[in-house]
Amino acid sequence: MKQNELGPSAGAKHKKKFVGRGNGSGHGTYSGRGCKGQKARSGGGVRLGFEGGQLALIKRLPRKRGFVNIFRTEYNIVNVGQLSVFSLGTEVTPEELLRAGLINTTDHPTKILGAGDIKHPLLVSADKFSSSAEKKILAAGGNIKQA
Repeated sequence: MKQNELGPSAGAKHKKKFVGRGNGSGHGTYSGRGCKGQKARSGGGVRLGFEGGQLALIKRLPRKRGFVNIFRTEYNIVNVGQLSVFSLGTEVTPEELLRAGLINTTDHPTKILGAGDIKHPLLVSADKFSSSAEKKILAAGGNIKQA
């Protein structure tokens, strides 16, 4: 077999659809647009979400409308009370939190919130701390490190 004998595999190439070039082509008369109507006209069609005059889904579910910030930062949330699973003096990092099963991934930044209580000192390393979490960790004799 030579390079000039190679060709595309069967079914890989399709003939271009020529429409409006006579009935012998199989795509004459209505040119694949069916009979009359809005979708048969030039520039015809309906806007996105239009349901033929029926009250559209977006209007039937007003609570789903509004602004959604696609650039928002998703945080791994861990409460101070959950840090009690670590022994005294442990350095708590996002990797340690993942190993302990307190977060599911290290792809998102980690934030420590202030719910619950902590009894023993820990060195906690995270991307963000709430002010109450910061106070509780420092009051227990621990230390914080913003990553």
